[in-house]
Amino acid sequence: MNVSVIQSMINSIDKPAIFIDTNYVINAVNQAYIDTYEAPIKTGVSRCYEISHGNHSPCDNHGEACPLQECLSTGKTTSVVHIHKTSRGRKYCDIVMRPVKGDDGSIIGYLEILDRIDFATVEGEANKMIGQSTSFKTMLSHINRVAQTDVSVLLQGDTGTGKELVARALHSQSKRNDKPFVVIECTGLSESLFESELFGYEKGAFTGASVAKKGLVEVAQGGTIFFDEIGDVPMNMQVKLLRLIETHSFRAVGGLKQKRADFRLVCASHKDLLKMVDEGTFRKDLYYRIATYPVFLPSLEERRSDIPLLAKHFLKQSEFSSKHFSDAALNRLAQLDFPGNIRELKSVIIQSAILANDELIDVDDIPHRLQPTASNKGQLLTLVEQEQQYLENLCQTFTGSVEQMADVLGVSQRTLYRKLKQFNLKPLNPSKSSD
Repeated sequence: MNVSVIQSMINSIDKPAIFIDTNYVINAVNQAYIDTYEAPIKTGVSRCYEISHGNHSPCDNHGEACPLQECLSTGKTTSVVHIHKTSRGRKYCDIVMRPVKGDDGSIIGYLEILDRIDFATVEGEANKMIGQSTSFKTMLSHINRVAQTDVSVLLQGDTGTGKELVARALHSQSKRNDKPFVVIECTGLSESLFESELFGYEKGAFTGASVAKKGLVEVAQGGTIFFDEIGDVPMNMQVKLLRLIETHSFRAVGGLKQKRADFRLVCASHKDLLKMVDEGTFRKDLYYRIATYPVFLPSLEERRSDIPLLAKHFLKQSEFSSKHFSDAALNRLAQLDFPGNIRELKSVIIQSAILANDELIDVDDIPHRLQPTASNKGQLLTLVEQEQQYLENLCQTFTGSVEQMADVLGVSQRTLYRKLKQFNLKPLNPSKSSD
């Protein structure tokens, strides 16, 4: 396969794409990729990590998985979520890399295709998901892939993990994004209210129904319906909900005419629905209808390194935006237990800002009722675990160079680089790549 054939292949792809060799050198590139980055690309010379990250060595030296290394070791297509340095700032990209074979069946290079993830950020934009931990990136990959389909999605996670924000991301990235996004709160709805809210009612259907009213299913026509806390739907209503999902038809309360429903289904629950199925409180057939593609939302405990980033964002979005956290306060927050997850963290940020007498929010301003996770759970961390957790928090908050960080820690730069590589960490402001 000659260069012109490869370039034609790259040009036919509507997403940013490059063709690289085993030394990361870009041998072909399409216009969409060129438009994504500020750095000029010279085919046959530029390396992918120089353009996408501004680095002088591959991504696995800087805290991110390298898709090329995975392809080289497995010989198969691989995917990974990266944070790229684009012309619009640091942005998330969902990367697919696949080996390309020549006429004789041997691998001649690797095709990399980028899919921009616009619903998440590392720079604190409003109404976007925020984070950069490994578990957060894994979730983004699942969301980005399933959003572009029309299958039913079940969001599972603890209270306060941001399920509605994820549901809105699924809608915004779908082919239905120009149609309504309708939220149905399942908690506390009686059978009669649930049915009339869902399906609407005809005039005179019951006392007080002086005019006909459309139900939320009809309002959402062509769009997405988000059933929040689907586990709270009573058993007798689960049958009607199952029929709606299976037939995509319904009848208004008091009506005789069957109406067609066109919607994409997204559900969420903090409950263990499979356990409820075993206990007989949730229908098995309904579960498998709504859980075509389950997505698990990590708790803050599972994405502890994101806490400083979230804290700074929530403070900036609040009425206390003139205030700022000390590094010590951010480190303290990252060690605390937040059973209410993001919702509780946001509340604690506001409390801390109110308690702070000055513009600087310090450790003493964090509510004293909060205790470190290890103390709450009566668990002890190993020295290695404590070291990793401390360095993770430091990499999220320390704005100086690696050299300055080493000075603060009282270790050599080589030792610090070795530790960062051991724990697969990347500082906010690396001054040079590791030796």
